Amino acid sequence: SELIRGFLLSGMPCPSSCPPGLLALMAPGLALMATFSLPSQAGDRRALPVEKHPGVKGRTLILLDVNTKSPVRIISENFLSLQLDPSIIHDGWLDFLSIAALVPLPQGLFQLVLQHFLGRFGDLHGRRAGGLAISLFSFPFAVDIVRSDIALDKQKGCKIAQHPDIMLELQREKAAQMHLVLLKEQFSNTYSNLTLTARSLDKLYNFADCSGLHLIFALNALRRNPNNSWNSSNALSLLKYSASKKYNISWELGNEPNNYRTLIGRSVNGSQLGKDYTQLRSLLQLIRTYSRAHLYGPNIGRPRKNVIAFLEGFMKVAGGTVDAVTWQHYYIDGRVAKVTDFLKTRLLDTLSDQIRKIQKVVNTYTPGKKIWLEGVGTTSAGGMNNLSDSYAAGFLWLNTLGLLASQGIDVVVRHSFLDHGHNHLVDQNFNPLPDYWLSLLYKRLIGPKVLAIHVAGLQRKPRPGRVIRDKLRIYAHCTSYHNHNYVRGSITLYIINLHRSRKKIKLAGTLRDKIVHQYLLQPYGKDGLHSKSVQLNGQPLAMVDDGTLPELKPRPLRAGRTLVIPPLTMSFYVVKNVNALACRYR
Repeated sequence: SELIRGFLLSGMPCPSSCPPGLLALMAPGLALMATFSLPSQAGDRRALPVEKHPGVKGRTLILLDVNTKSPVRIISENFLSLQLDPSIIHDGWLDFLSIAALVPLPQGLFQLVLQHFLGRFGDLHGRRAGGLAISLFSFPFAVDIVRSDIALDKQKGCKIAQHPDIMLELQREKAAQMHLVLLKEQFSNTYSNLTLTARSLDKLYNFADCSGLHLIFALNALRRNPNNSWNSSNALSLLKYSASKKYNISWELGNEPNNYRTLIGRSVNGSQLGKDYTQLRSLLQLIRTYSRAHLYGPNIGRPRKNVIAFLEGFMKVAGGTVDAVTWQHYYIDGRVAKVTDFLKTRLLDTLSDQIRKIQKVVNTYTPGKKIWLEGVGTTSAGGMNNLSDSYAAGFLWLNTLGLLASQGIDVVVRHSFLDHGHNHLVDQNFNPLPDYWLSLLYKRLIGPKVLAIHVAGLQRKPRPGRVIRDKLRIYAHCTSYHNHNYVRGSITLYIINLHRSRKKIKLAGTLRDKIVHQYLLQPYGKDGLHSKSVQLNGQPLAMVDDGTLPELKPRPLRAGRTLVIPPLTMSFYVVKNVNALACRYR
């Protein structure tokens, strides 16, 4: 089998008549003026005045305004994306992709990525690692396809399967056993053979097509000729088969090519991979169905010194060949992670430096080329139970989305939707985990236009020679145009409070005296930050039934009210009817 990666991008909420698919003010008595600004936010850094009430020692009012005239960045409509682990083929979950309880979940979100297989197409075998990848992209209108539409579309042959409970239980037992096998393979760096047949490809494409998605397929780059050039014979067979079926697919070649020495015993440098991509582009142009297909890569690992050199070699040769440059990032080793790790501002900020390194190389060779973070997770090595799948992991995830958007990364692919580890968004009973609800709110409320914020009044006591890391993270976007509950011109803020005390924010400037809708996510239950359940504005979130999401109800706040951000929480605030010039038009 070849490496499979899939993206599912959509996230448009249905109109209110459509069934839910699973898919401020200066206070009087000014006594002291102080000025501060957030160093980590994009855009205008001009400070705003901050007041302190007389007689209240140490109280600083946080004022927040947003530049509503023009966006500082515009990201892809399909910004938030998702991966599936390759183990779904190995452990049998592939056959359950189309069950009634699973199909609606990704439709409410984003890209669906079936990630990281390595091997050959057809009946031949290869090691599980990185080669063939299928990425599923749904277009913005795809969310209008609700569950009943898919089930009744006889002409396209779309059907949601209904598996008996006993089959699901047996599958979970099989997956649990396979999880142990895969962990052993990870630690020993030896991988068993795996087969992806034409029938498996047909299942994946049918799933994508019936869900209104677009496939991106990463071919196996590890098959090498004696001179170390790419052996494209098996890829050509796959291309011809896909073309004969008229499959609409985009393409990639390989996965983390900087690590090939550990997989095949010999390395492939960036220049050689660039030549391989040029060869693939020539192959695509020979096949009418794919003569204008998109091509993405090189999907390198974290940009350390040797990886940067690899990317430079690739960009020199094939920078103009790919439609977007891709790389991966995982924050910490899931085997040693602790809950306090997810609260460390230094860890949250590591991604920003990685972004700058990638952008520097890309802009040197192909200025303006789109960049994707095609593979990101809070932890590597499969994650840790009750940690990387808990509420606490959301701090890293939401901050990742904010940093990437504010620094101009076009698409981010989250690892993963459903897999053998603990980085996933739904568990093996198909129940959404905290990061799922966080992602769903993001897709429903956040549009592609990124706005600059102006913040003043954050209290700090800097130590000489020490970098100050903010524990209150604030990002702003135009509200999603696809959300029919809000008129164009509205603005959505999302806020991460890592402080162990509540923070108060007063909306100022163009946001003053506007009605605000609050979406406050907090852990639910006695487990606190370790919880796998969340509450929205005090109400627990859970599926209504196998195929229906709950209504995500906001809490209206009166105009001019101070926003009170509870400690260790994540929240979204839609500022209604701002009539922001930057947000009126698409």
